Amino acid sequence: MPVNLKLILGWSEAWALIIPVTVLLYKKKQPDYLKPVVVYTWLALVLNIFQDTIANLKLVLHFPHWLQTNNYVYNVHSIVRFACFSLFFLGLNQPFFKNIKRIIPIFFYLFVVINFTFFEAFFRFSPLSSRLLTTEAYLLLVYCILYYLYRINYDDEPKIRSPHFWVVTGLSFYVAVGFFIFLFQNTLVKQLEHFAISIWRVHDVAYIIFCILLAMAFAEAGKKQPFVQHAITSIH
Repeated sequence: MPVNLKLILGWSEAWALIIPVTVLLYKKKQPDYLKPVVVYTWLALVLNIFQDTIANLKLVLHFPHWLQTNNYVYNVHSIVRFACFSLFFLGLNQPFFKNIKRIIPIFFYLFVVINFTFFEAFFRFSPLSSRLLTTEAYLLLVYCILYYLYRINYDDEPKIRSPHFWVVTGLSFYVAVGFFIFLFQNTLVKQLEHFAISIWRVHDVAYIIFCILLAMAFAEAGKKQPFVQHAITSIH
Protein backbone atom coordinates (compact mmCIF):
# COMPACT_ATOMS: atom_id res chain seq x y z
CA MET A 1 0.00 0.00 0.00
CA PRO A 2 1.40 3.47 -0.92
CA VAL A 3 2.67 5.41 2.09
CA ASN A 4 0.34 8.38 1.46
CA LEU A 5 -2.74 6.16 1.26
CA LYS A 6 -1.65 4.29 4.38
CA LEU A 7 -1.30 7.59 6.24
CA ILE A 8 -4.70 8.83 5.04
CA LEU A 9 -6.47 5.62 6.08
CA GLY A 10 -4.50 5.49 9.31
CA TRP A 11 -6.14 8.74 10.41
CA SER A 12 -9.46 8.14 8.64
CA GLU A 13 -11.51 7.33 11.73
CA ALA A 14 -10.73 10.86 12.95
CA TRP A 15 -10.88 13.00 9.80
CA ALA A 16 -13.94 11.21 8.36
CA LEU A 17 -16.04 12.61 11.19
CA ILE A 18 -15.06 16.15 10.23
CA ILE A 19 -17.42 15.72 7.25
CA PRO A 20 -20.67 15.38 9.28
CA VAL A 21 -19.38 17.78 11.95
CA THR A 22 -18.86 20.47 9.28
CA VAL A 23 -22.45 20.00 8.12
CA LEU A 24 -23.66 20.26 11.72
CA LEU A 25 -21.87 23.57 12.13
CA TYR A 26 -23.95 24.96 9.23
CA LYS A 27 -27.14 23.00 9.93
CA LYS A 28 -27.36 23.40 13.68
CA LYS A 29 -31.11 22.77 13.99
CA GLN A 30 -31.71 19.05 13.75
CA PRO A 31 -34.95 17.16 14.54
CA ASP A 32 -35.25 15.57 17.96
CA TYR A 33 -34.98 12.01 16.68
CA LEU A 34 -31.53 12.82 15.22
CA LYS A 35 -30.16 14.26 18.46
CA PRO A 36 -28.64 10.91 19.59
CA VAL A 37 -26.85 10.73 16.23
CA VAL A 38 -25.60 14.31 16.66
CA VAL A 39 -24.31 13.44 20.14
CA TYR A 40 -22.61 10.35 18.75
CA THR A 41 -20.91 12.36 16.00
CA TRP A 42 -19.31 14.80 18.44
CA LEU A 43 -18.33 12.12 20.97
CA ALA A 44 -16.95 9.87 18.23
CA LEU A 45 -14.82 12.73 16.90
CA VAL A 46 -13.16 13.17 20.30
CA LEU A 47 -12.72 9.43 20.84
CA ASN A 48 -11.37 8.79 17.35
CA ILE A 49 -8.86 11.63 17.49
CA PHE A 50 -7.63 10.13 20.76
CA GLN A 51 -7.46 6.56 19.47
CA ASP A 52 -5.84 7.50 16.13
CA THR A 53 -3.28 9.66 17.92
CA ILE A 54 -2.31 6.70 20.10
CA ALA A 55 -2.17 4.33 17.12
CA ASN A 56 -0.09 6.60 14.89
CA LEU A 57 2.08 8.59 17.29
CA LYS A 58 2.70 6.34 20.30
CA LEU A 59 6.24 5.52 19.20
CA VAL A 60 7.08 9.04 18.01
CA LEU A 61 5.84 10.80 21.15
CA HIS A 62 7.01 8.08 23.56
CA PHE A 63 3.70 7.71 25.35
CA PRO A 64 3.68 5.96 28.74
CA HIS A 65 2.84 2.26 28.84
CA TRP A 66 -0.89 2.71 29.45
CA LEU A 67 -1.10 4.91 26.33
CA GLN A 68 0.62 2.36 24.12
CA THR A 69 -2.75 0.80 23.27
CA ASN A 70 -6.08 2.27 22.17
CA ASN A 71 -8.13 -0.91 22.71
CA TYR A 72 -10.00 0.52 25.69
CA VAL A 73 -10.94 3.57 23.58
CA TYR A 74 -12.52 1.21 21.03
CA ASN A 75 -14.45 -0.38 23.91
CA VAL A 76 -15.76 3.00 25.06
CA HIS A 77 -16.57 3.96 21.47
CA SER A 78 -18.50 0.73 20.89
CA ILE A 79 -20.64 1.26 23.99
CA VAL A 80 -21.24 4.93 23.14
CA ARG A 81 -22.15 4.09 19.53
CA PHE A 82 -24.64 1.43 20.57
CA ALA A 83 -26.21 3.68 23.21
CA CYS A 84 -26.69 6.57 20.78
CA PHE A 85 -28.03 4.56 17.87
CA SER A 86 -30.35 2.42 19.98
CA LEU A 87 -31.84 5.69 21.27
CA PHE A 88 -32.10 6.88 17.68
CA PHE A 89 -34.06 3.78 16.61
CA LEU A 90 -36.33 3.96 19.65
CA GLY A 91 -36.88 7.66 18.95
CA LEU A 92 -38.25 6.89 15.48
CA ASN A 93 -41.34 5.44 17.21
CA GLN A 94 -42.00 2.92 14.48
CA PRO A 95 -44.90 0.70 15.71
CA PHE A 96 -43.09 -2.46 14.65
CA PHE A 97 -41.53 -5.00 17.05
CA LYS A 98 -41.45 -2.34 19.75
CA ASN A 99 -40.81 -4.77 22.59
CA ILE A 100 -37.85 -6.36 20.81
CA LYS A 101 -36.34 -2.92 20.21
CA ARG A 102 -36.65 -2.14 23.93
CA ILE A 103 -35.16 -5.48 24.99
CA ILE A 104 -32.08 -5.25 22.72
CA PRO A 105 -30.32 -2.53 24.81
CA ILE A 106 -30.94 -4.48 28.02
CA PHE A 107 -29.35 -7.55 26.44
CA PHE A 108 -26.37 -5.52 25.21
CA TYR A 109 -25.60 -3.82 28.52
CA LEU A 110 -26.01 -7.12 30.38
CA PHE A 111 -23.57 -8.69 27.92
CA VAL A 112 -21.08 -5.83 28.48
CA VAL A 113 -21.17 -6.29 32.25
CA ILE A 114 -20.81 -10.08 32.08
CA ASN A 115 -18.13 -10.00 29.38
CA PHE A 116 -15.85 -7.50 31.11
CA THR A 117 -16.45 -8.96 34.55
CA PHE A 118 -15.72 -12.60 33.79
CA PHE A 119 -14.11 -12.99 30.35
CA GLU A 120 -12.14 -9.94 29.23
CA ALA A 121 -10.35 -7.03 30.87
CA PHE A 122 -11.78 -3.71 29.74
CA PHE A 123 -8.33 -2.10 29.76
CA ARG A 124 -6.37 -5.04 28.40
CA PHE A 125 -3.37 -4.18 26.24
CA SER A 126 -4.28 -6.37 23.25
CA PRO A 127 -6.06 -7.50 21.17
CA LEU A 128 -9.31 -5.65 20.42
CA SER A 129 -12.45 -6.99 22.07
CA SER A 130 -13.72 -8.89 19.05
CA ARG A 131 -16.57 -10.21 21.18
CA LEU A 132 -17.82 -6.71 22.08
CA LEU A 133 -17.50 -5.21 18.59
CA THR A 134 -19.12 -8.22 16.91
CA THR A 135 -22.05 -8.24 19.33
CA GLU A 136 -22.58 -4.51 18.92
CA ALA A 137 -22.48 -4.78 15.12
CA TYR A 138 -24.93 -7.69 15.12
CA LEU A 139 -27.48 -5.95 17.37
CA LEU A 140 -27.29 -2.68 15.44
CA LEU A 141 -27.79 -4.66 12.24
CA VAL A 142 -30.96 -6.15 13.76
CA TYR A 143 -32.21 -2.60 14.37
CA CYS A 144 -31.41 -1.69 10.77
CA ILE A 145 -33.24 -4.74 9.38
CA LEU A 146 -36.32 -3.99 11.48
CA TYR A 147 -36.26 -0.41 10.18
CA TYR A 148 -36.18 -1.57 6.55
CA LEU A 149 -38.88 -4.17 7.12
CA TYR A 150 -41.15 -1.49 8.52
CA ARG A 151 -40.48 0.82 5.58
CA ILE A 152 -41.14 -1.97 3.06
CA ASN A 153 -44.30 -3.33 4.65
CA TYR A 154 -46.02 -0.31 6.19
CA ASP A 155 -44.76 2.86 4.56
CA ASP A 156 -46.98 3.58 1.55
CA GLU A 157 -44.64 6.23 0.18
CA PRO A 158 -41.12 5.53 1.48
CA LYS A 159 -38.94 8.59 1.04
CA ILE A 160 -35.46 7.51 0.08
CA ARG A 161 -34.05 10.99 0.69
CA SER A 162 -35.35 11.21 4.26
CA PRO A 163 -32.65 11.90 6.89
CA HIS A 164 -33.36 8.74 8.90
CA PHE A 165 -32.98 6.66 5.73
CA TRP A 166 -29.45 8.00 5.15
CA VAL A 167 -28.51 7.38 8.78
CA VAL A 168 -29.74 3.79 8.72
CA THR A 169 -28.22 3.11 5.31
CA GLY A 170 -24.83 4.36 6.46
CA LEU A 171 -25.03 2.45 9.74
CA SER A 172 -26.22 -0.78 8.13
CA PHE A 173 -23.39 -0.66 5.58
CA TYR A 174 -20.81 -0.04 8.30
CA VAL A 175 -21.99 -2.75 10.72
CA ALA A 176 -22.56 -5.30 7.92
CA VAL A 177 -18.96 -4.85 6.75
CA GLY A 178 -17.63 -4.50 10.26
CA PHE A 179 -19.36 -7.62 11.61
CA PHE A 180 -17.15 -10.03 9.67
CA ILE A 181 -14.01 -7.97 10.24
CA PHE A 182 -14.63 -7.85 13.99
CA LEU A 183 -15.57 -11.52 14.10
CA PHE A 184 -12.24 -12.73 12.69
CA GLN A 185 -9.97 -9.84 13.72
CA ASN A 186 -8.32 -11.48 16.73
CA THR A 187 -7.69 -14.75 14.88
CA LEU A 188 -6.17 -12.89 11.94
CA VAL A 189 -3.95 -10.78 14.22
CA LYS A 190 -2.52 -13.92 15.80
CA GLN A 191 -1.98 -15.86 12.58
CA LEU A 192 -1.76 -13.33 9.72
CA GLU A 193 -0.91 -9.95 11.22
CA HIS A 194 -0.16 -8.11 7.98
CA PHE A 195 -3.34 -9.41 6.37
CA ALA A 196 -5.32 -8.35 9.45
CA ILE A 197 -3.96 -4.80 9.07
CA SER A 198 -4.96 -4.78 5.40
CA ILE A 199 -8.46 -6.03 6.24
CA TRP A 200 -8.80 -3.26 8.83
CA ARG A 201 -8.35 -0.76 5.98
CA VAL A 202 -11.64 -2.10 4.59
CA HIS A 203 -13.18 -1.15 7.93
CA ASP A 204 -11.70 2.34 7.58
CA VAL A 205 -13.26 2.78 4.13
CA ALA A 206 -16.63 1.56 5.44
CA TYR A 207 -16.41 4.11 8.26
CA ILE A 208 -15.68 6.92 5.79
CA ILE A 209 -18.80 5.98 3.79
CA PHE A 210 -20.78 5.85 7.04
CA CYS A 211 -19.67 9.39 7.94
CA ILE A 212 -20.50 10.70 4.46
CA LEU A 213 -24.05 9.33 4.76
CA LEU A 214 -24.38 10.89 8.23
CA ALA A 215 -23.43 14.22 6.66
CA MET A 216 -26.09 13.70 3.98
CA ALA A 217 -28.67 12.99 6.70
CA PHE A 218 -27.79 16.16 8.63
CA ALA A 219 -27.86 18.24 5.46
CA GLU A 220 -31.27 16.87 4.45
CA ALA A 221 -32.68 17.33 7.96
CA GLY A 222 -31.45 20.92 8.00
CA LYS A 223 -33.56 21.62 4.91
CA LYS A 224 -36.71 20.01 6.24
CA GLN A 225 -36.95 21.30 9.77
CA PRO A 226 -39.39 21.30 11.53
CA PHE A 227 -41.56 18.90 9.53
CA VAL A 228 -39.53 15.69 9.45
CA GLN A 229 -39.76 14.70 13.07
CA HIS A 230 -43.17 13.02 12.93
CA ALA A 231 -43.24 12.11 9.27
CA ILE A 232 -42.34 8.49 9.93
CA THR A 233 -44.70 7.84 12.82
CA SER A 234 -48.08 8.39 11.22
CA ILE A 235 -48.67 4.83 9.95
CA HIS A 236 -50.16 2.34 12.39
